[in-house]
Amino acid sequence: MEKSSFFCFVLLLLLPFIQLQASSSHNHKAYIVYFGEHHGDKSWEEIEARHHSYLMSVKESEEDAKSSLLYNYKHSINAFAAILTPQQASKLSELDEVVSVIESKKYRMHTTRSWEFSGVEEDKPTINDLVYRANYGKDVVIGMLDSGVWPKSKSFSDKGMGPIPKSWKGICQTGPAFQSAHCNRKIIGARYYLKGYEHHFGRLNETADYRSPCDKDGHGSHTASIAGGRRVYNVSAFGGVAWGTASGGAPWARLAIYKVCWAIPNQMKALGNVCFDTDMLAAMDDAIADGVDVLSLSIGKSDPYNYTDDGIAIGALHAVKRDIVVSCSAGNYGPTPSALSNIAPWIITVGASTVDREFYSPVILGNGLKIKGLSVAPSKLKRKKMYPLVYAGDILKPHVPRNQSGLCVAGSLSHEKAKGKIVLCFRGEGISRFAGSLEVKRSGGAGMILGNVPAVGRRPHADPHFVPATAVSYEDANMILKYIKSRTNPTANIVPPITIYGSRPAPAMANFSSRGPNPVDPHFLKPDITAPGVDILAAWSEQDSPTKLPKYLDPRIVKYNLYSGTSMSCPHVSAAAALLRAIHPSWSQAAIRSALMTTATTINKSGHPLTDDASPDNSPASPFSFGSGHFRPSKAADPGLVYDSNYTDYLHYLCGLKMNSIDPSFTCPPRALHPHDLNYPSIAVPRLRGAVRIKRTVTNVGGGGKSVYFFHSEAPPGVAVSASPNILYFNRVGERKRFTITVSGKVKNSNNNDNNNGYSFGWFAWTDGIHYVRSPIAVSST
Repeated sequence: MEKSSFFCFVLLLLLPFIQLQASSSHNHKAYIVYFGEHHGDKSWEEIEARHHSYLMSVKESEEDAKSSLLYNYKHSINAFAAILTPQQASKLSELDEVVSVIESKKYRMHTTRSWEFSGVEEDKPTINDLVYRANYGKDVVIGMLDSGVWPKSKSFSDKGMGPIPKSWKGICQTGPAFQSAHCNRKIIGARYYLKGYEHHFGRLNETADYRSPCDKDGHGSHTASIAGGRRVYNVSAFGGVAWGTASGGAPWARLAIYKVCWAIPNQMKALGNVCFDTDMLAAMDDAIADGVDVLSLSIGKSDPYNYTDDGIAIGALHAVKRDIVVSCSAGNYGPTPSALSNIAPWIITVGASTVDREFYSPVILGNGLKIKGLSVAPSKLKRKKMYPLVYAGDILKPHVPRNQSGLCVAGSLSHEKAKGKIVLCFRGEGISRFAGSLEVKRSGGAGMILGNVPAVGRRPHADPHFVPATAVSYEDANMILKYIKSRTNPTANIVPPITIYGSRPAPAMANFSSRGPNPVDPHFLKPDITAPGVDILAAWSEQDSPTKLPKYLDPRIVKYNLYSGTSMSCPHVSAAAALLRAIHPSWSQAAIRSALMTTATTINKSGHPLTDDASPDNSPASPFSFGSGHFRPSKAADPGLVYDSNYTDYLHYLCGLKMNSIDPSFTCPPRALHPHDLNYPSIAVPRLRGAVRIKRTVTNVGGGGKSVYFFHSEAPPGVAVSASPNILYFNRVGERKRFTITVSGKVKNSNNNDNNNGYSFGWFAWTDGIHYVRSPIAVSST
């Protein structure tokens, strides 16, 4: 490849994600025509015929109607997806039987130690440990909607597993690189969906992705192995760091794979894949019928939709009607407020936080100063040699624009001035972290120091760079730059990375984790919970590099990879839900969510409040980033009390929002439920005026029948919080008690955080001396 072509392609690393234009004509788009729930015992043929009749009412011919159909949703979800003009969509929407006509939308994927850190001991379980009590999640089925799975990974071995549960009704769909033998007693089902994708982009380029459930990206294999991967010993990330045992949270759970995310044409995978709601809704409809117990979706959008226009929310509501737990990622759009995905109250919305493991690779300056750095890039630098150190802004080629000085963008560095030297580069907002090391390698540099910038957060990232390299904080990068400017011949060396534990307070909220307040309904606090999502080691596709760059840029192959995102935290919670379902098969999806939320912690391993990596002064995080707190699966197995709710409760809630069209068979009562009265384990009160009374009901699930719970609270500044009654007496397991929380006063925003949008925070809890059932409170006066 010519150098100029190489540089042009690398420059794609510096471009933000640009949505490609549809390959179909401007006037024809994909729509979901939604009728609600299936009722009666209609055959598939009858359902298809009914859907076809609606299409025929707006199409000119039988052939046109058949060719325009993408999907018949015919299990739980009563809908079809088809190619329509806006006029045809409008005509269908006017029919009485049609609940809504939704224009198809694009979604994105939200991109070992974590389980031990979270209190789930897998290698040495005792009789009281969660995984032991749950029999490692045996026979619970986790459905994964993602980019597929790499079936050859040891994480998906079925060695020692028993027969597939008789209740399972799914299939194994085959195709390139995925044969029927790749389904086993671990991967018990696999399907793929791309009709919505191919309508938008045209036929799949099969050199970029497999037309099968096989994962050519890595993301789907990573999330699946976090949730339900088998225990695999003696694995590590690229560079040999994070060596140890990789395991999913529910290693004996069954996995059902639903591939709905695909490579975007003419775009590097490092910039993300795409998932269409038409395809996802078909997958969710099949998953419900197949018999999954948990659905895990590390997929979302940065711009929110009303629940009635959100394909994931609609599919999830149909799933929870069957008591399927739905766990979704909150998104990677933090710390911007209200850039949340998957915020319906019937979904567990998961933020991302750190673990206490780091990959330590310090910089040694010529003046003897040792500066902390993070890396997983193997170092070939000589240990005792000090290398010349230069700042990228001082060794630019003449043509490079001034605003790119110091960023090490492709083609910017002088080969003569970089050769054999360690180059200090700064990250640019929207620029790949790998772009700098590619340029340093091209220009002959010996190594790279990558300085963070405030716009991308305080915490540097450990990455598999292309030269010996380490990442440092913005403050430390400026210290290094000052040293360079003050010396005639500055020098440095980079120490090879080692894995260390307990070097910094953890968990802490990741800078990228999406934040509240809830942009659709501020009466609900979202996200619900946080879990490990930074530098998580899990299985990877051997058809993708650790950087997700094309093979001609990065030919390296790994079996396990470190990856970060709420995509990684979501399957942690999915696995925890699977373990709870195994221990308490009679618990509802809401009871499982409640148990996880009310037992979460807001205290880090050092005994201090959770901090926020987005904060310049390491200040405490708020419930708008962590929800109820960092999950503690072992505590969730015995929560004492749960806040339960069901499908009908959610419909009453939607009536209160005047969004009652999701199930047209349900008639809203004359007096609708106020949104804040949906029985939920957290409370949000926007625009407090005077006093607000909020109704809640708890169910006793504690082991001992009789118990007495006392009310405690820490109110937001300026606000009073009380409960009536403030003592709850239970005589038996399963008994329910109602109470009312009164919130009154005038909010004082004492959190000193612009991202809190005028909110202040507190909590209330019920305790019997053994259990501590805690709920966060968010209150604003504006």
